[in-house]
Amino acid sequence: MDSYLEQFFLGNTLKSWIVAASIIILAFVAIRIFVYILVRKMSGWAQRTAATWDDFLIVIVKKSVVPALYVAAVYFALSMLTLPVKAEKFLHVVFVAAVTFFVLRMISAIFKRLIFSYIKGQEGQEDKEKQTGGLIVVLNAVIWILGIIFFIDNLGYNVTTLIAGLGIGGIAIALAAQTILGDLFSYFVIFFDRPFEIGDFIIVDDKMGVVEYIGIKTTRLRTLNGEQLVCSNTDLTNARLHNYKRMQKRRVVFTLGVTYQTSHAKLSQIPEIVKGIITSRSNVQFDRGHFSKYGAFSLDFEFVYYILDAEYNTFMDEQQAIYLAIFAAFEQHEIEFAYPTQTLFVDRAAGGLPIMQMPDPR
Repeated sequence: MDSYLEQFFLGNTLKSWIVAASIIILAFVAIRIFVYILVRKMSGWAQRTAATWDDFLIVIVKKSVVPALYVAAVYFALSMLTLPVKAEKFLHVVFVAAVTFFVLRMISAIFKRLIFSYIKGQEGQEDKEKQTGGLIVVLNAVIWILGIIFFIDNLGYNVTTLIAGLGIGGIAIALAAQTILGDLFSYFVIFFDRPFEIGDFIIVDDKMGVVEYIGIKTTRLRTLNGEQLVCSNTDLTNARLHNYKRMQKRRVVFTLGVTYQTSHAKLSQIPEIVKGIITSRSNVQFDRGHFSKYGAFSLDFEFVYYILDAEYNTFMDEQQAIYLAIFAAFEQHEIEFAYPTQTLFVDRAAGGLPIMQMPDPR
């Protein structure tokens, strides 16, 4: 029996192969037991808490940690055997590549989770999760590039030259793609500073619309006419931008003009009449109302109030209701609105020629 176990197979005794296989089997069983106990305890703990990070850790363990442990068990078991130099090198490359892959996947998942935790509970969460797609792509690219450099370094290669080459190449790319990189950095400004978000109604210069999509290079608006307007992120961050979604209330200023034939008693009543109409509206806040000036053909009153809602339709509905109520009240109190008129004076001695033309304050 001993002589049979001492027979060589692929450069190792049969006994060595059995020992390596036994180590792999025992390690797999131990990992399964460990994972079963750990996941079972963590699952019970997760059910007793309202947080979601514990559930995330369970997923990380199952998808990244456990596969890495299996790979490590196979590698260390096979490393006990006497293998050809090329086989040992290949085994080392596979081990380092597998471990690097699972570690990078775990780091990427953690960063993604941190970003989603940052925006969780904020207004428009679903739209913001769509917006983070570009940020996650950039972060994943950085993580995997650094991971590949680490992998090459662990294989024994000198990465200094590679890093220097990447630096020079990065400068060349930056010079050749200044606009693209500018839009990329502007995307980060939009994401973290949040001057606007998906669903906001914004005005940039003479363009206006609702933000539909925020990408790495461009932001897309849906204009009032229905077409899609594509703007570069750099243009948006450099422009003076009006965000009407952030408006809490609307200020309204309007002027009423009445005829010069209106009596003093009625003029004194106008501010109180209009104030009563405005204050009767539940969604409106009255600010002020005064006899403001003597116009060319009217006595002018200026009124200011606030619509306590940012919606434009609400603003128009309230303004319409107030204007109709003022018209009805003036009609009831026999107060006449002024309108532009002119009086023509005729000199009869000069053959009926007009000698003066002036506004008629009626």
